[in-house]
Amino acid sequence: MSTQGIQGIMIETSSWKESKDFWTQLGFKLDFETDHGSGQFSHPDGGPYVFVAERAEGATLEVQPVLGVADSEGFTPPAAGKVAIEFKPRHWGVMEMLVRDPDGRRLSIQGPLPEGVSAPADG
Repeated sequence: MSTQGIQGIMIETSSWKESKDFWTQLGFKLDFETDHGSGQFSHPDGGPYVFVAERAEGATLEVQPVLGVADSEGFTPPAAGKVAIEFKPRHWGVMEMLVRDPDGRRLSIQGPLPEGVSAPADG
C-alpha cells in the first residue's frame, strides 16, 4: 500500500512564541495550541498543515514531512528506506511509524488507530 501523500510538516523550534508569530504573519491560522509549546497551523488556501513543536535549547532541530496512510496494518515501508520506529499508537490519536529515507532523514507515516487500539494519555 502506498501513502496518501504529504498531509503535513512537523517543524521543531527553539521558540514557540516566535514561531507562532512567524507562521501567523505568513497567513496561517492557528488550529490549536497545546499546553507544552506546540500547535498546528493551516492555511486558508489549503495545502498541508504545519505542526510546530518547541524543543529544548541546544537541541538539533528537525523538519519532518508527515505522510498519511489509510491503514497502518496494510502499509509496507519502502525497501530503499529504514524503519526507525515501528507503528505505535500516539497520544494525538494516530498510529505513527518513523522511517528514514536513503539519506537518513526522518519521515513520519501516520494512519488511523485500528479498531480496539486506544491512544496513550501522554507522549
